[in-house]
Order: sequence, then C-alpha cells, then structure tokens
Amino acid sequence: MLRVLLLTLSVAAIAHAELCKPDAQNAFKVRLSIKTALGEDAYSWDANEEYLFKALVAFAMRRYSSKSRTQISNVLLCNVTDRVSFWFVVTDSSKNVTTVPGSEVEAAIRMNRERINSAFLLSDKTLQFLKITSTLSPPTEPSTPVWLIVFGVVLCLVVAGIVFLVVAGIQQRKKKNKESSERENLEEKGEVAVTVENGIPCEALDLKAGHVNGVFAAEDERFTSL
Repeated sequence: MLRVLLLTLSVAAIAHAELCKPDAQNAFKVRLSIKTALGEDAYSWDANEEYLFKALVAFAMRRYSSKSRTQISNVLLCNVTDRVSFWFVVTDSSKNVTTVPGSEVEAAIRMNRERINSAFLLSDKTLQFLKITSTLSPPTEPSTPVWLIVFGVVLCLVVAGIVFLVVAGIQQRKKKNKESSERENLEEKGEVAVTVENGIPCEALDLKAGHVNGVFAAEDERFTSL
C-alpha cells in the first residue's frame, strides 16, 4: 500500500513538473520587485507568500467563472528564484492532469488585478505578469465639472475687463479735471496761456489786458502826431 501511494505521488509530481515549466503551454511568468516598491519595509518571499498567491489565483478563477471549482492545489508554481520570479499554471479541477486554457487565466487575472496587487502591497509595475497586459485604471474625473471651471475663467476675465475700464475712466476724468483747473488758475492770474492748434503754438488772447495789434498801433502814431 505504501509503495502504491509513493508511486502515485511520484507520478503526480512528474505530471505537475511537465505541466509547470518555463514556456510551457498555458504557463505564465510572474516577476515581483518587492524591495523596489517597499524599500526598508520589504517582506521576504517565502512559502506563506506562495500560498497567498495560489489562493488569490484560485479566487480569481472562481470569481471569473461561476462554474469554476479551482482549489489552491490546482495552482502550481515552479522555477521560483530569489529575485523574485516564478512560473505558474492552473490545472483543471476535474482532471488535474491538464491545464486551464491561458485565455481564461489571463481574463481572470485581468479582472482581479487590483485585488492581487493590493494583497501584496504592489502595483502593475512591481507585480508583473509578463504575458498579461496591464489593466488601465479608469480616468479620474475632476471633483469640479469642466464647464464650471471654464465659466469661472470667463467670469474672471469679464470682471477684470470691467475693473480696468472703470479705473481707466476714473483716471481720465481726474486728468481732465486737473487740466481745467490749471487753465482756470492761469486765467485768474492774467497769464497768457499758449495753446496748440494744428501743431502750431498760438498765444491765447488775454481777456483782461487785451491785445494790441502792432499794425494799427504804428499807423495811429504816424497820423496823429503833429
């Protein structure tokens, strides 16, 4: 009886070795960068971590298909290295001598990728399934709607334009008031203000003192003197 049991175990081990090996049919390679991801908080990869990985793959298979009866024993690991990398396959729970098609395993892993990553505190970059493309996380939507942001920007521009026009109008009015007050002061003092007409400086008429025309003044002196 013992010989039969040992023979059965040896045959199963040989069969498993044939199923799980590098580049075997329906086999996938996994590479973990634990130290790169966690630094000083990195944990060591041991039998407990391997058991957790098998449990998560079995969970992914059962969650992917309600008909699946995958057990932890159906997940085989081989060629485990210290860096850490290994290969794995999922055997058929009904036969246990054939592997589940790689397309089903890939779909199950992609469906539960976040759950697997979070269990090992890793990401798609530090927990790599080399033959399985990474799943893109859904784009994050901003907390504030885009139309509200655009409306706020337009409103700020409108308000800035109104403020600019008001300030410019006030400054222009102050400038005009200052010029008119200076002109009034000059008239009160009897000073002659010089204005510019068509680019030619002209002397304004002094209303208080009057202005003598030189031509008529010369004629009066010539004819009135005796």
